[in-house]
Amino acid sequence: MDKDTHTDIYLQRSFQEAESDDRKALVSRRQKGGKSSLSSASFNFINSIIGSGIIGLPYSMKQAGFPLGMLLLILVAFITDYSIILMIKSGNLSGTRTYQSLVNKSLGFIGYCILSVLQFLYPLIAMISYNITTGDTLTKVFQRIPGVGPEHILADRQFVILLTSILCTLPLSLYRNISKLGKVSLLSVLFTLVILVIVIIRATTLGPQIPPTEDAWTFAQFNAIQAVGVMSFAFICNHNSFLIYGSLEEPTISNWSRVTHVSVLFAFVISAAFASSGYYTFTGNTQGDIFENYCKNDNLATFGRFCYGISIILTFPIECFVTREVVANLFFSGTLTTLAHVFLTLVIITISTAVSLAYDCLGIVLELNGVLSATPLVFIIPAACYLKLSDERWYHRDYLISCLILVTGVFVMTVGLAMTIMYPQDCSHGKEPFYCLSFNSTPSTNVTDDQIPVWNASLF
Repeated sequence: MDKDTHTDIYLQRSFQEAESDDRKALVSRRQKGGKSSLSSASFNFINSIIGSGIIGLPYSMKQAGFPLGMLLLILVAFITDYSIILMIKSGNLSGTRTYQSLVNKSLGFIGYCILSVLQFLYPLIAMISYNITTGDTLTKVFQRIPGVGPEHILADRQFVILLTSILCTLPLSLYRNISKLGKVSLLSVLFTLVILVIVIIRATTLGPQIPPTEDAWTFAQFNAIQAVGVMSFAFICNHNSFLIYGSLEEPTISNWSRVTHVSVLFAFVISAAFASSGYYTFTGNTQGDIFENYCKNDNLATFGRFCYGISIILTFPIECFVTREVVANLFFSGTLTTLAHVFLTLVIITISTAVSLAYDCLGIVLELNGVLSATPLVFIIPAACYLKLSDERWYHRDYLISCLILVTGVFVMTVGLAMTIMYPQDCSHGKEPFYCLSFNSTPSTNVTDDQIPVWNASLF
């Protein structure tokens, strides 16, 4: 066999081996992809965005002023959309597939520790807000039961919080596998849509009966920065981004951008409808928990409170999972024994329950969680990671927008925290609104104690 023949055989074998390696790489890349279609991934993403934080959006309109509030809501939705795409781009640049590993690789161990603290605080404060809301809503639901008056034990918010914590949220939170809670996602979204319909109905039936406050439609209010914190709390979804991205059949930036744009747009439409309907109904009287504004004898609102209370109870354990996982990763190398798992769960539930028993104003809780946790997670960290990893020139669009988002996040966090401490918002928890007393005492009004149930019957 001559030299040329040996060369041909060698080249042919090399080509076959290279072709085989290419096929293996292609199969490997396909196996790394998930099974979610674009529509399925979009639904999962929408479910992660639209949560219980939506209940505070009408209150954010009161803080910012309705015209400016809607503009800020658009801005927060845009920044959420852009920062999520930046996160995935940064993950591709660094070869990482989780938020924690991305921050560790781009910002170092200190950045990883800061992220861990924020990821611990956000779900913990969220659980506190869930307990406050549960106590607010379910007590009013129970008082519609014949024989349950204001002095009944079921009308005591502290008893209701303890009862739901022991019987519902604690047992669900003790699961070790979060997949066991997956079936409640669709149910939670459906409850949210039902609540939205109720708020819209009451905007058309109750809103015209309540005179707007003097400065109801002023363009801007003094507390606009705090409103951004509440909106950030409602829109935060960064902790689920890598998981949903990895579930795509073809995880590419192009496909991810489509999923993100559709999901954030849908979430914005729902949020804007909820915020505008709730604020239109009560204007300057709007509270942090919108259901605190409805009269106790309003049966339709009572049904909405029931739906929201159940939705909160089903959402609470997911936040507990996140909090527990952060502690496990930091101090137990990600692995917990059965005893440590139970003990840590009990500690987390106890802390969140104790704080919610001692404090009952939801608005300030939403503000603090927004400016302390959600704003850095949505604004600051994704932009900082991209700026650290990207080699784009300073005048590139992504570079300039990342700088703008970073500066905006730092401003909102520092100023928002200072204003929350210096100018705490009033909270009239548990008090019947003045217009409800007016409805009950004025015979000529169209909204009497007897007529509200009639509205409900006709609407259903």
